Amino acid sequence: MKKKIYLIIIFFNLFLFIGGSISFAADPQIINKLNSAFENIEGWLLKLATPAAAVAVGTGVFMKKFSFGDEEKIRTGKKIIKGSLFSYAFILAIDLILSAIRSLIS
Repeated sequence: MKKKIYLIIIFFNLFLFIGGSISFAADPQIINKLNSAFENIEGWLLKLATPAAAVAVGTGVFMKKFSFGDEEKIRTGKKIIKGSLFSYAFILAIDLILSAIRSLIS
């Protein structure tokens, strides 16, 4: 009787360790669609960030250039240039971090 119980326990454990590690499950289809949608959105945001930063820097430069000595306009132009460059660098850093995380996961 004890021998049968031990055999059942051994076969059950073997099934759990060997058969349990094989999984035929995959990500649900909605998860795949959401992942691809977020990747598309991320791509579009990166494509839009470069021209937006260029326009903001250009606006700041023109504001400084055509301030005609007005200190407030010069300070505003500098703030626009610094803010837009910082924002663009932040967007690129986030993209770099997300790419690193993606490469570590897969």
